[in-house]
Amino acid sequence: MLQILYLAQDLADPAVRRRTLTLVTGGARVTLAGFRRGANPLAAIDGVEPIELGTTADGRFGQRIGAVVRACMSLKSRLAHVPKPDLIIARNLEMLALARRAVAVFGGTVPIVYECLDIHRLMLRQDMVGRTLRAAEGQLGKDVRLLITSSPAFVEHYFRPISSIGAPPMLLENKVLELDGISEPKAAPAVCPAPGAPWKIGWFGALRCRRSLALLAEFSRRMNGRFEVVLRGRPAYSEFEDFDGFVTNEPFMRFAGAYRNPEDLADIYGEVHFTWAIDFFEEGQNSAWLLPNRLYEGCRHGRVPISMKGTETARFLSVRGIGLVLEEADADSLDTVLGSLSPQSYADAAERISRCNPGSWIFSRADCEALVRQLAALTVETRQHVPIVATAGARHNEGGFL
Repeated sequence: MLQILYLAQDLADPAVRRRTLTLVTGGARVTLAGFRRGANPLAAIDGVEPIELGTTADGRFGQRIGAVVRACMSLKSRLAHVPKPDLIIARNLEMLALARRAVAVFGGTVPIVYECLDIHRLMLRQDMVGRTLRAAEGQLGKDVRLLITSSPAFVEHYFRPISSIGAPPMLLENKVLELDGISEPKAAPAVCPAPGAPWKIGWFGALRCRRSLALLAEFSRRMNGRFEVVLRGRPAYSEFEDFDGFVTNEPFMRFAGAYRNPEDLADIYGEVHFTWAIDFFEEGQNSAWLLPNRLYEGCRHGRVPISMKGTETARFLSVRGIGLVLEEADADSLDTVLGSLSPQSYADAAERISRCNPGSWIFSRADCEALVRQLAALTVETRQHVPIVATAGARHNEGGFL
């Protein structure tokens, strides 16, 4: 059985839970270690007791560096009772530093996989800060055996032209886990609201975009009850002046709390008609390149995604001939797309999603097993000193090399 040490930047992140479940389902034995950024009991995983390395905070880069330094100094004692892993996965740059230290603790022969699912704006700066961070990434990642990322645009716009990471990239999209005993049934088919009831737009997951919140609030007020906005997930309170107060004061917007992923997806998407698949958090950079979890979740459950022109999400939807695209990031454009919506046009949009291959949205038990086999191959190649050769794959072929 493949032994994996998974180093995570936030043990309360639902995406960390999902990745751990993926690896365990695929047949690996996972030791999870990382930092805590907040309480989230819904991120707990049966049978996996994480090793906490300290506490970090959103938006406080300096504090996170200090926490990583302290964790590196204590890592040997923290991992004293952990069997030597066959492989270490480092999620994000700060965990790559810990992975290098862990390799030294375990004897210097453990291959590292770098998992990078967001490109922080600091990494893209052209000043001394950006150059220093990219140099650090290149130094820490010089022996990395594989790069896991979730969007082809990250490779196209950052890893190939800018980053010094030389490891072959593997696309691992943010698909919905479909595992026996874990995922709930697919949501009921999308239907138009009853007469007098509102259309509902669901914005689920990591809620960190002030511009999206303001835009959805303005649009829902303009529609005067024809549309309601439902928010669920984990608000990044550091990014909002007063998230709870703002939402409370909006007549057609409500926050319904956190949820389990994938267990609760059918219920929460079953309540809405549209998925907000737009993020302006790092506009023109990471936000334009990512393919968010809610894109796959909403389409898996037949809900119509709303995207922004010029983004990787819009390109993804265009290839499949589905979804709605805003021309401009304002309420007028949203009104143009949704204001004249008819039951028939909505039914047509939902029906186009239903014709897509389900494999576009889901990650099955067989996919989990295939991923773990690919990771296990790295340990053989490391022992035999055989270089990894990236093979060509389809642009959006999950699990394929880019």
